[in-house]
Amino acid sequence: MRTTRLNTSLAQIAPIFLPILLIPALLLATANLSAQDRSYGRSVVSTQYGIVATSYLQASQAGARVLEQGGSAIDAAIAANAMLGVAEPMTNGIGGDLFAIYWDAKSGKIYGLNASGWAPKALTIEHLKSKGITQMPQSGIDSSTVPGVVDGWTKLHDRFGKLPWRDLFQPAIAYAQTGYPVPEIIHDYWQGAESGLRSNPESTRVFLPTGKVPETGQIFRNPDIAKALTLIANQGEAAFYKGAIAKAILKSSSELGGAMTADDLAQYSAEWVEPISSTYRGWTVYELPPNGDGIAALEMLNIMERSQPAPGGPRSPEELHTRIEAMKLAYADVIAYDGDPRFGSVPIQQLLSKDYAVSRAALIDPAKANCTVAPGALPGSDTTYFSVVDRDGNILSIIQSNYSSFGSKVGVEGMGFVLHNRGGLFSLDSKSPNALAGHKRPFHTIIPAFMQNGHQHIGFGIMGGMNQPLAHAQFVSNVVDYKMNIQAAMEEARFTVAPKLGCDILIESRVPPASIQKLTEMGHILQVRKEYSTTMGRGQAVLHNSATMVNFGASDPRADGAAIPEAPKPPAAQ
Repeated sequence: MRTTRLNTSLAQIAPIFLPILLIPALLLATANLSAQDRSYGRSVVSTQYGIVATSYLQASQAGARVLEQGGSAIDAAIAANAMLGVAEPMTNGIGGDLFAIYWDAKSGKIYGLNASGWAPKALTIEHLKSKGITQMPQSGIDSSTVPGVVDGWTKLHDRFGKLPWRDLFQPAIAYAQTGYPVPEIIHDYWQGAESGLRSNPESTRVFLPTGKVPETGQIFRNPDIAKALTLIANQGEAAFYKGAIAKAILKSSSELGGAMTADDLAQYSAEWVEPISSTYRGWTVYELPPNGDGIAALEMLNIMERSQPAPGGPRSPEELHTRIEAMKLAYADVIAYDGDPRFGSVPIQQLLSKDYAVSRAALIDPAKANCTVAPGALPGSDTTYFSVVDRDGNILSIIQSNYSSFGSKVGVEGMGFVLHNRGGLFSLDSKSPNALAGHKRPFHTIIPAFMQNGHQHIGFGIMGGMNQPLAHAQFVSNVVDYKMNIQAAMEEARFTVAPKLGCDILIESRVPPASIQKLTEMGHILQVRKEYSTTMGRGQAVLHNSATMVNFGASDPRADGAAIPEAPKPPAAQ
C-alpha cells in the first residue's frame, strides 16, 4: 500500500519537478550544440610554440621539425618550401619566383622581399617580333624570366636564419630520392598539365615517368631535383646562378632558341622593399609594392570601407555585391597602372588615397552590377603560399610560384625542375607600364600579406593568379567585419574572377540559393562551383597574440595541407 502511495505521489509531482531538474542538462546540451554547430570544418590550431602552415602536410611537418631544432621562422620556411618544390612541382620550385613579408616580433619592424626575376636582357619586344611573335608567349622558353627563389632564400637566411644553410634542404632531398605517394589535389593539377608537359622532352621524362601522369597514391621519385637541391645545399646560391645548375639552364634555353645568358643569371639579385599599407576599420593591412598586385587588395578594402558590413553576413547578396563591385574597380586600376617601378612611376599614393576610394566607391550602384568598369582618373597561377610563426612570435608570410601549372613546361636538363612562365604577364604594347624590356620584372600576381591590430598580428595569403587580391580582401573582411577566427575566415565561401572579365564571377555553392538568385537579378553572371573549389585559391594563415604569447594557425581545406605546430622539447632537454 505504501509503495502504491509513493508511486502515485511521484507520478503526481513529476510534471512539476522534472522540467526544473532537466533545465541544467538542457542548458549544458545547448551550450555543447552551440560550440559544435559551426559554419566551418577545421578547428584553428593553437600553441605557445611555433606553427608552419602549408598546402602539403609533409612540408608543414618538415618546417615544424626545423622549429623544434631551434630554427627561426625563416629556416622553417626554406625547409618547407624546398619540400613543396619536390611534392608540388607544378605550382612551385627552384625555377620560380618568391615574395615575402617578415614581421620581427621584438622590434615590431616589417620587412619586404621581392625575389621576382627579370627578363633576359635580349628578351625584348623587338626580339619577339623578329621571330614573328605578336602576343606574349604563355609557355615555352620565351615566357621564362630569371628564377628568383634561390636568391630570395639566400637573402632571407643571411638576415634572419639560425640553423646551417645545408641542414635546411636535407628533408626535401631525402623525400625526392625515396619518393612520395601523390595526393589527390596535386594529382588533379598534374593531370591538367599533361598535354603541356608532352611538349618538352625533358619535362616528359621527369614528370610523366611511365608515359602518363602518376596516379593518386602512386610513388613518384625525382632523383634529379635531389641532385639540384644537394648542389644548392653544399654550394649555396652560386650553384644556381653561376655553377652547374646555371649551366644546365643555359643549355636548355639555348637548345630552344632562348635569350638567357650567363650574365642574366649571375647579375640577378632579389630586392629588399618597403611594404605598402592601408587601414581597414582599425586594422593595418600590409602588402608588397609593385611589380606585384597587392595594391589591388588594399584599394579594394579602401572601397569596401565606404560601406558598412551587411547585417546578413558575408554570404548575403548585399555584402557579396559590394565586394564584387569593389574588386572590379580596384582591378581596373591595377591593370592600367601597375608595373616595375624601376622602369616607370607607379601611382601608389594616389591609388591608396582614402579620398580616391570615396570617388571610386561612389560608382557602385547598390542595385546593379557594372559590367564595363574603367580605370579611374588619377590626380597629379599556379602558386604555393605558406606562413610560419616561431615560438618568439616572428611571422613570415611567403609565396612562391611557377605561375601556370609547371610554368613554361620547359624542363631544365638533368635537374628535375621546370622554368616558370612569369614572363607571360608582360605586354608587347610599348605604351603599357608592363611592356616587355630586358632586365625588367613583369607584373606579378603572387602576393603575401600581413595585418595587425593591437596584440593581434596575422601573416596570411591565398594563392591563385588574379584571385589573390580579392581573396585577401575577403579574408580581411571576414576577420574584421564578421569577427571570425583565422580558420573560419579562411574556410568561408568565396567568389573569384572568371576567365572572361566583366560581370562573370565564379562562386562557391555554399552561398545560399537566395543570394545567388538576388545577385543574378542584379546582373551578375555567376558560375556556381562546388563547396570547396580550388579555383577560389588555397590559403594559409598564422596569428601571434603578443599579449598572451599564444600562436594560432589555419590551413585551407581547399588544399592537401595543414597547420602543424612545433612539438615542445621534454623538460629534461630544455
